[in-house]
Amino acid sequence: MLEEYKKFAIRGNVIDMAVGIIVGGAFGTAVQSLVRDVLTPPLGLLTGGIDFANLFVV
Repeated sequence: MLEEYKKFAIRGNVIDMAVGIIVGGAFGTAVQSLVRDVLTPPLGLLTGGIDFANLFVV
């Protein structure tokens, strides 16, 4: 089992997975910022000043 893990790690899949996780986290942060800073303020104005910061769907 250890030999199989070594072969897996050497092939570069571990590095590819790490890069994917980092890029995914950065993309999630960018989307969150876009929604919070660009989309939510105009939506709040259109709905009469509702504060969406504390609202959530269960």
